[in-house]
Amino acid sequence: MTELLSESALEQLFRNARTFNAWLPKPVSDGQLQQIYELAKFGPTSANASPMRVVFVKSAEAKAKLEPLMSDGNRAKTMEAPVTAIIATDHAFYEHLPKLFPHADARSWFVGNQPLIDTTAFRNATLQGAYVLLAARAIGLDCGPMSGFDNAGVDAAFFAGTTIKSNFLISIGYGDASRNLFPRSPRLAFDEACTIA
Repeated sequence: MTELLSESALEQLFRNARTFNAWLPKPVSDGQLQQIYELAKFGPTSANASPMRVVFVKSAEAKAKLEPLMSDGNRAKTMEAPVTAIIATDHAFYEHLPKLFPHADARSWFVGNQPLIDTTAFRNATLQGAYVLLAARAIGLDCGPMSGFDNAGVDAAFFAGTTIKSNFLISIGYGDASRNLFPRSPRLAFDEACTIA
């Protein structure tokens, strides 16, 4: 593998990164959104399944569709964010496996096996959503990941007639640390969360 990231990179990605609830009025470009995906797509998934699909909600029209579907506590901060990514899962991801995993007939592993489809799709799209968050931080943006929205409503508004279902949201932009930034919550110590077997 390559060398250890610098301390400043580790601080940016993990130690100093926060979940933001308020945003500066600074735009995020389409090029930055593409850069996020171009990094995140390289994170590993089972058999390279890559089931995540993303809608970057940025335009006034798209925000107007999303706004009534947010919970009361999440609505204002989501509308203030320059972009909110809908991290979604394509439950027909296996149709792309002949291209994405040409080493075997991986599509046949899934066809007709709905429990395996659903488990694989949800697990790996969730992983990919985490890669999106880290990619955004890596290019100097802040994030506000959240649940607290009407999944069925988002699916009807953004994914009607498809095999894609929403999972969670990530607001993306330049966080305003002077507003609504809670003190960092504690984390479990290594010995509380981990064992070495």
